[in-house]
Amino acid sequence: MLAVATPALAQEQVTPGQIKALREEIADIDDWLADAEEDRSSLEQQLSGIEREIGQLTRERRELREEAREQQQRLTELSEEEAELTRTLESQRESLKKQIRAAWMEGDAPAVKVLLNEIDPDKIARTMTYYEYLSRDTIERLEAFAANLRQLKETRKQVSAGRLRLAELEQDVANRQQKLSTSKTQRAQTLAALETDISDRRNEREELEGDRRRLEKLLKDVEEAIANIPTPNESDPFGSLREKLPWPAQGKVASSFGDSYANGKLSYRGLLINTAEGSEIRAVHYGRVVFANWLRGFGLMTILDHGDGYMTLYGHSSSLFTSPGDWVEAGEAIAQAGQTGGTGNPAVYFEIRHNGKPDNPLRWLGKR
Repeated sequence: MLAVATPALAQEQVTPGQIKALREEIADIDDWLADAEEDRSSLEQQLSGIEREIGQLTRERRELREEAREQQQRLTELSEEEAELTRTLESQRESLKKQIRAAWMEGDAPAVKVLLNEIDPDKIARTMTYYEYLSRDTIERLEAFAANLRQLKETRKQVSAGRLRLAELEQDVANRQQKLSTSKTQRAQTLAALETDISDRRNEREELEGDRRRLEKLLKDVEEAIANIPTPNESDPFGSLREKLPWPAQGKVASSFGDSYANGKLSYRGLLINTAEGSEIRAVHYGRVVFANWLRGFGLMTILDHGDGYMTLYGHSSSLFTSPGDWVEAGEAIAQAGQTGGTGNPAVYFEIRHNGKPDNPLRWLGKR
């Protein structure tokens, strides 16, 4: 995503270039907001899809649980059938045992004994038929019960396997549902953070827009206030005084023209001179005061117009000695140094502009 730095107005310049920079930053924020809106829409769609999928999985789990309950009921019924068949089979086995035992007690060949003992042919035939029927019927019934029992056990085995499969399926669905819930939470957190970023960027944009309007108004006011300045005969034109201008204040240069600040996003367009609290700030050349007021970031500021498109700015004052429209001489005290506008130490911000463009003051100031 796009990262937009909030401009530090402590060093912003009331120039068309500065206003252009603000407009570019506002455009960057607009681009970021457009990207963020797309991201938000994508996240919302993802959340919607996840919620639908979670709902579908919840339904699947419910159906699997219902099917598992039916399988458990079937297992219970099969267990009861198995028990009943087992009891019947055991009863048949006991009956067969008794028949075998009785036949054994009569001898190894009960049918032969019957043949030997019976004289009536009809009775012999009936007896032999009885034995054959009894033996065949018993065996058939035992085989049928055994077959039913085997089938029941196989069915029970299949139902148990099916129930195990259902349990595994439900666990798989539960795992997927848990992953989706975790994903939903993460995306919801991302969306919430994005909403916060969007709100912050919108507030930032409003601030920048306000700064832009304020600077445009100030620049317009300054331009309207500037008129052709009648340069005294004894005063040399500003443009002829390169490396000859007096310093606006005593002190050490803390930041020079072109030094970066705001994490490298911006650069100084003037000098920041550390000086003593309450020391005088002096005009570097004859000119007219076009601005003398508080400006956010600069504190109390004075702007002088020297004609031919040259202007000088003096910021961070604790007190202003002039008013718009006043004329000042070179070296005249125009303000008192301080630390208004957010400086940590007493300092003077000094800048030179020609036709709205900042120029390095060290090219204009004389040696000390």
